[in-house]
Amino acid sequence: MRPDIANLEGEQDYDVTWPWHDGPLTPGLTCVFRVRNEARNLPWVLPPMFEAVQHVVLVDNGSDDGTPEVAQRVAEECGAADRFTLTAYPFSVSRAGAEHLATPPDSVHSLTHFYNWSFSQVRTAYSMKWDGDMVLTREGVATLADLSWQLEDSDAVVAVPRHPVSIESESVAWIDLGFRFLEPWIYPMGPEFTFVKAFEWEVREFPETSERIILPEGLCVELKWLDADEFGHWSHTEFDSSRAPRKRREWEVYSALRDGRGDRVEGLRRIEAPPGVHIVDHLTRTWLPRAPRPLVRRLGRLDV
Repeated sequence: MRPDIANLEGEQDYDVTWPWHDGPLTPGLTCVFRVRNEARNLPWVLPPMFEAVQHVVLVDNGSDDGTPEVAQRVAEECGAADRFTLTAYPFSVSRAGAEHLATPPDSVHSLTHFYNWSFSQVRTAYSMKWDGDMVLTREGVATLADLSWQLEDSDAVVAVPRHPVSIESESVAWIDLGFRFLEPWIYPMGPEFTFVKAFEWEVREFPETSERIILPEGLCVELKWLDADEFGHWSHTEFDSSRAPRKRREWEVYSALRDGRGDRVEGLRRIEAPPGVHIVDHLTRTWLPRAPRPLVRRLGRLDV
């Protein structure tokens, strides 16, 4: 069978062949992770996801911190090894921004090709883009578990709010409730729902007629460690507020916290965990479920 998307470099194992050519896809939802050096986050990220969805695909892109080994171990500890696909994408991928813009979309070095190849590993009717630093709350697990069977044959696209959390230490973090971080993450699998090149990054296409579902706030947090480079996958940090408002907000928050000005940023809230409890566990299991809604009271731009 000829591939649907052959890559420029002639790496045949990394051409894209879509799974629906083999017949109807299995009902259910597959979560697709594209990760590099997420070993620190995966023990929080993977266990709730294994509860929430039918299958998990993790594509490692050159990690040197033991990410694949941690992922496999967590899958086995969760009793989910039979619902877990671990694979690798061995090519350097252009960073978002100018590098991405300069890279042809069918190159193995393109974000667009990387995403299409990663999602071609899915064998269920629905797929979900997820990052290796995003942790579901218990409410998030329950919501996705219910959603996976309700989506069958709906062709709906689902947007999931997320709440960036800048981790200062094992007991202190800052949660950003001053901007609404919302984008589509869950899509049907099919020829109308593939990735194309956009100005700053890849974008998943979907028909204008698709129903759009917006999930409630408080379902997941996005971990950002202040002792790590959280912008290394970008080729610049001069974010245009019209094209990348979410990234501009993240850069402003990071800069303020680095300079000790976190208490001056509207909507940024300091959270401290009780003794003996890690701040990630405190936020996802106790603080967020109890926090009054709406969580975000001053809305930034909607990305749906």
